[in-house]
Amino acid sequence: MPAVVSPIFSSIPNPLRVTRRDRSSFNFTVSMVHRPKKSVDLYDLHKELVPYVEAWSWQNAVVEEKKALIEEGKDFTDTLIILQHKPVYTLGAGSKEEYLKFDVKNTSFEVHRTERGGEVTYHGPGQLVLYPIINLRYYDMDAHQYLRALEEVVIRALSSTFSIEASRIKGLTGVWVGNQKLAAIGIKISKQIAYHGLALNVTTDIKHFQQIVPCGIQDREVGSIKTLLQEKNSSQVNRQEHGHNTDDTELIDATHKSLIQEFCEVFQVDLRSKPIQLGVSQENTANLTC
Repeated sequence: MPAVVSPIFSSIPNPLRVTRRDRSSFNFTVSMVHRPKKSVDLYDLHKELVPYVEAWSWQNAVVEEKKALIEEGKDFTDTLIILQHKPVYTLGAGSKEEYLKFDVKNTSFEVHRTERGGEVTYHGPGQLVLYPIINLRYYDMDAHQYLRALEEVVIRALSSTFSIEASRIKGLTGVWVGNQKLAAIGIKISKQIAYHGLALNVTTDIKHFQQIVPCGIQDREVGSIKTLLQEKNSSQVNRQEHGHNTDDTELIDATHKSLIQEFCEVFQVDLRSKPIQLGVSQENTANLTC
């Protein structure tokens, strides 16, 4: 049952065609040979700021519906939700509160402990969040492979759209450019249904990460696509050469389109847009990392 610790800290036992680059260095493949593409319902709110609890409840409702269909032996369509959140800090199921550098009773931001894996992170405007709710059995993936697939979506999008060469770091989940983490990933798996997902900093105000130890990692930084492009395009000559600027709306739109395309390619699915159905409230019931 939902349990409120305080009004601030809550706990609920919770397309763009792009030029391809050489991806051999990514060392990732998904085998979907001889399998028809699966349709995935897309709920696209990437221009909206959705309260975390509202999206969280929505995910839980979708998961419960899919679990019921599995128990009845029925197939179902997977789901992909894309949005931005209003400012919020979230902790994974086993996250340490010591990674919060502020008093949760005296903060203007919401703080929630969720059922996902991983440590504390920040969500807010300028950050694109993807919540795939998918049956891993169909993709022949275990949890480790699924995490690598989500990383691959981001790595490909950064490379093909912005010529940003991102990578993985052994032993850490997420997507990195040098010492900067651009994308955090935290998932929950219940009856082979994976949910929660990934958050990519596009134009995010990075200062909000200074109030936490992001993902419990002490010795690394958090970055964004915007800050990387500003560094890369520091002169007018470079801006003309690469064709990028740092207009927030354009960056969000370009990143959104690229993430959608790369998600389709990595998971070999087709997306079908669906009307938005927010406002549901549903309690919910592996955990992996930030």
